[in-house]
Amino acid sequence: MLQRLYVKNLALIDEIEVELKDGLNILTGETGAGKSIILGSVNLALGARYSKDMLRKGAEYGFVELNFQIENAKQLHRLKELDVYPEDGMVVLSRRLMEGRSVSRINGETVTMTLLKEVASVLIDIHGQHEHQSLLYKKNHLAIVDAFAKDEISELKKKITENYREYRSWMKELEEADQDEASRAKELSFLQFETEEIEKAELREGEDVELETAYRFIVNSKKLADGAAEAYAFTSQEEGNASESLSRAIRALGEIRDYDDTVQGLFDQLSEIDSLLNDFNRDLSEYRDSCECSEEELYETEQRLNEINHLKLKYGSQISDILSYYDEQQEKIKKLEDYENYIRSLNENCQKAKEKMEKTAGKLSEIRRKQAKTLEKSIRKSLKELNFADVKFEIQFRTLDACTPAGMDEVEFMISMNPGQPVRPLTNVASGGELSRIMLAIKTVLADKDDTETLIFDEIDVGISGRTAQKVSEKMALIGRNHQVICITHLAQIAAMADHHFMIEKTVGNLDTTTGIHELTEEESVEELARILGGAKITDAVRENAKEMKTLARQMKA
Repeated sequence: MLQRLYVKNLALIDEIEVELKDGLNILTGETGAGKSIILGSVNLALGARYSKDMLRKGAEYGFVELNFQIENAKQLHRLKELDVYPEDGMVVLSRRLMEGRSVSRINGETVTMTLLKEVASVLIDIHGQHEHQSLLYKKNHLAIVDAFAKDEISELKKKITENYREYRSWMKELEEADQDEASRAKELSFLQFETEEIEKAELREGEDVELETAYRFIVNSKKLADGAAEAYAFTSQEEGNASESLSRAIRALGEIRDYDDTVQGLFDQLSEIDSLLNDFNRDLSEYRDSCECSEEELYETEQRLNEINHLKLKYGSQISDILSYYDEQQEKIKKLEDYENYIRSLNENCQKAKEKMEKTAGKLSEIRRKQAKTLEKSIRKSLKELNFADVKFEIQFRTLDACTPAGMDEVEFMISMNPGQPVRPLTNVASGGELSRIMLAIKTVLADKDDTETLIFDEIDVGISGRTAQKVSEKMALIGRNHQVICITHLAQIAAMADHHFMIEKTVGNLDTTTGIHELTEEESVEELARILGGAKITDAVRENAKEMKTLARQMKA
């Protein structure tokens, strides 16, 4: 669950820190107090788009940090798959926001935005004010069915994606191979020209490296020979050379070595040095002689290098690439020379891949339809609990003409909210407020199937009041029994259900405005409910009404 939220230097927020709890966490406050800023800060930490005007005026940077306590085994497994490991049971997501850029971290380690969003999807689910509008698009209906059935269909979804990729690969090759006889003859001639050119070169792996080394040696051979000759003169030819001086030193020590064992040791060392120098002079002399290169050697090496480099420009940057290209072209030649059998084989492979794909799609569709029946009943029940008394809800399937990476199903939610009326597409029937409640019903059903422990609802109560608002509050409390729920609301019925009630308020002072948040006591919570109920003037009767709402909420949750 989300245990701690820390925000610094964002919009009206100077610095806030809040400890969130299990169950239903309610956030309230007057219009303009900064409720959207609080949720916006959470979204920023989870990877939402950032612009510099979000920073507090005069601040060089903004900072958001979310601390999650991880206890759910499935969450731990999914985090492990992303190579993220809790430290002392905690995962800390943070984002430092500066002008023009931002830095995201998980447990102090800098991460990509992609990884941050993947980890966030494991830990938290945010339902924004306008997310219910996603129900207006049929493609999202299939996603909801799949989310409900994920335990049963996850492997099949992976398989259908692989099947589709295989099928498209064969189809692409078939489309590219579809040529008339003149085009095939032209391509065959060109392929034969290329392969013959490579064959004539008689390339050998590593030859280019050897030639470049040899070319460098030949070009610098005179400098190498001169340097070796000069070194040889100093060690063995010129008067007073190293070899001659060493011999004199050995003779001098030889005359006195019998008088002291230490001298004998020095004599032996110097003799070994003399032996090494003789070996060195012999090797140096041979190297000097090897540096003699002819113009013919230079010409032949240059010509071979030019030939290889010419092939590299056409067929690959390395000899291994050229040889691989040769093998590929040879394979194409074989196919073109036996074109009819090649096309027949491609058609067979396409058909086999299509049959395999459609078989997987059929299995996927069968499970989807079965799970959709269960989902249909659960959503219908949840809708009735949200004051849709006479609702009819159906999930209709249509088989697509062609398979897609998601299978062959098109799904559409159908609904009727009035007795005697047939079900019609959800997009044609529901109003904004009704869509919001329908999405809440769906979220409630999915919550029981979801491993995400923290759910955030941002003003999901838009467009509702009275008995409907009471039903929504009861649904929120129900979800809060098994999940951590964080809900921003402006309705007293929902706020009364809070297990933990937080107040967001704006403070003006010293020519500055800041937003803060703090948890309310029981008495303060009643006073806040009274403010929501009473508006500008809070009477004793309003306060009594607020107390009664809290009492009834406690009884309902018990």
